[in-house]
Amino acid sequence: MLLGTPLLVALGFLGTIAYVYARTPIPSPPVLSQTTFLYDRHGQLITTLHASVNRIDIPFSQMPASLRDAVIASEDRNYYHEGGVSLIGILRAAWVDLTGGQLAQGGSTITQQYVKNVYTGDQRTFVRKIREAIIAEKLSHAYTKDEILAKYLNTVYFGQGAYGVQAAAETYWGIPARKLTPAESATLAGILPAPSDWNPAVNPKMATELRNTVLGEMGQQGYLTRAEAIRWQASPMKVVSSSAPVSRAAYFVQYVTQQLVQRFGDQQVYSGGLRVTTTLDASMQRAAEQAVAAHLTHPGDPSAALVAIDPTTGAVRAMVGGKNFTQAQFNLATQGMRPAGSSFKAFTLAAAMEQRVSLRSYWNGPPGLLINNSVCGTWDVHNYGDESAGKMDLLNATANSVNTIFAQLVSDVGPANVVAVAHRMGITTPLLPYCSITLGSQPVSPLEMADGYATLADQGVHHAPTGVWRVQTSSGQTLSAPQAAGTQAISANDANLVTYALEGVIQHGTGVAANIGRPAAGKTGTGENYTDAWFCGYTPQLATCVWVGYPKGEIPMLNVEGWPTVVGGSIPAEIWHDFMLRALASQPVEPFTAPSFAGYTYQPPGAVPSPTPRPSPSPTPSAGPTPSAGPTPTPSPTLPPSPTPSPVPTSPPSGAVAAAEPRAVAAAEPRAAPVPRPG
Repeated sequence: MLLGTPLLVALGFLGTIAYVYARTPIPSPPVLSQTTFLYDRHGQLITTLHASVNRIDIPFSQMPASLRDAVIASEDRNYYHEGGVSLIGILRAAWVDLTGGQLAQGGSTITQQYVKNVYTGDQRTFVRKIREAIIAEKLSHAYTKDEILAKYLNTVYFGQGAYGVQAAAETYWGIPARKLTPAESATLAGILPAPSDWNPAVNPKMATELRNTVLGEMGQQGYLTRAEAIRWQASPMKVVSSSAPVSRAAYFVQYVTQQLVQRFGDQQVYSGGLRVTTTLDASMQRAAEQAVAAHLTHPGDPSAALVAIDPTTGAVRAMVGGKNFTQAQFNLATQGMRPAGSSFKAFTLAAAMEQRVSLRSYWNGPPGLLINNSVCGTWDVHNYGDESAGKMDLLNATANSVNTIFAQLVSDVGPANVVAVAHRMGITTPLLPYCSITLGSQPVSPLEMADGYATLADQGVHHAPTGVWRVQTSSGQTLSAPQAAGTQAISANDANLVTYALEGVIQHGTGVAANIGRPAAGKTGTGENYTDAWFCGYTPQLATCVWVGYPKGEIPMLNVEGWPTVVGGSIPAEIWHDFMLRALASQPVEPFTAPSFAGYTYQPPGAVPSPTPRPSPSPTPSAGPTPSAGPTPTPSPTLPPSPTPSPVPTSPPSGAVAAAEPRAVAAAEPRAAPVPRPG
């Protein structure tokens, strides 16, 4: 009796499966996929994302043996020796699912993957898996193995909008599928699990690693000799641009598409007929692209990235990820990671405000300073050109970007506190609590920096940046609506005090080239040996960060567009200036909120006694670009006049660097002197 009960249960289960199997027909092929449309914030069409129109069915005979072998070797090595369902694979997957406590392990054959892609979808439920298995088994009796493999290879997604091997071969290499080499076939097989993230046009490093793994499997399973596998593994990864025309705002489209795929999956994004309202402002995007092109005109010039964010929502209004998308699809705005230089000092200043440090605290700014304490260790810091800044308050130290003063400040504030503030404000990259963080020693992306400065612009409220505003189905059903709520990253008054200090950078400091004739705040940043140059700034309506540099590496930018050396106050500030003038042309002039200075009286141990106030006028603004005509900007509240700081050189000597810990990475900021512009 004890043995009979389990036997009856098993027989009942098998009988149920047999009944369901007999009653389940092979479904009719689905309708053609629908195109997804991307619009800017005003409803202008940017581009389409499609699948069905970029799919070309080809017969099995035109699919090279190397491609079939690569897919079988990596996806289902027992394909020709099993039915539509692999019992061993199911048992292995079931064990992983049971021990893991969730439905995670697939265990699918190629036949099941085809059924999932075409008939059942990829919802993670046991009912769906049972239906998938039944249909797969029925297909294995209705078609030959070659026919099923051909169907799979004609429908599976390979990234870049390419469905099927023919479209993939044409997209990545400009050739028909029958001409694919073993290395190219292995590349396509390798990216199948995540084609949007791993496709060779966007992520060649990862695609190369995956290709070589597949080639190794082909060698082990006898599809290639060991020597052949090694030879193909050594071949370079080369792809060509798709024959399809490049869309407007191509780098932004790439950024938005990745966000959509993360939320809705490849299938729905490229085949689901979505109607996506993005955050892009087409007129701002044109202004951004034109500003970059106008200041980097020669083929040998550095590249640039620009990100503009609405600080009240986190909406990305414009994005430039390079000078030419057809030549370089690596998005410097989101993927480029470079040291931010002195533009990172804004986060040190924010951390100082949280500790109630007085902007009127006075400091000595010697040419060089050796710090040796438990916070910073041994750290040798130098100002630009080893110039002495003299004695000045924190306001002027910010405006003139004095390294030796900010080194003392971060030692008092604590680098761990700077890390915490930066992360709350929008920096997502892991940061190490080294004192050199105040000089921008650690790499971050332009998108992160724009996000952090946007938090200052919105009085300490952080909104996660996004390129997607609203997503609807083709029938009008809303799948995703705006989420504009933010979080108070730092107090409003702390943010307003930082803004007050950063206004001086544009008014009379290192960023006078960014003066746009209305209240604006910002910070310059220059990397060691002029390898990176930044300008990040904002008005109450828009925060924008610009980076200029050579994408291939940390190459000094010398003699570029008439500038002997490229610093944050030169080409980046000019690009920022031109973009912001056009982007804000139709918007009213808005003042920043006046901060309160009450309670910010802390004088860190590194500060020095304030000198006796002198009846001298405020520093005269440095000569810079003539502001555009417009309403007179509303001035921010002023403190008592500061002593005029020691002069800052107007033409940077070559080779000036600043030491940092753990290594020298950021030069003190020179004031960029206007030079004759070419043409």
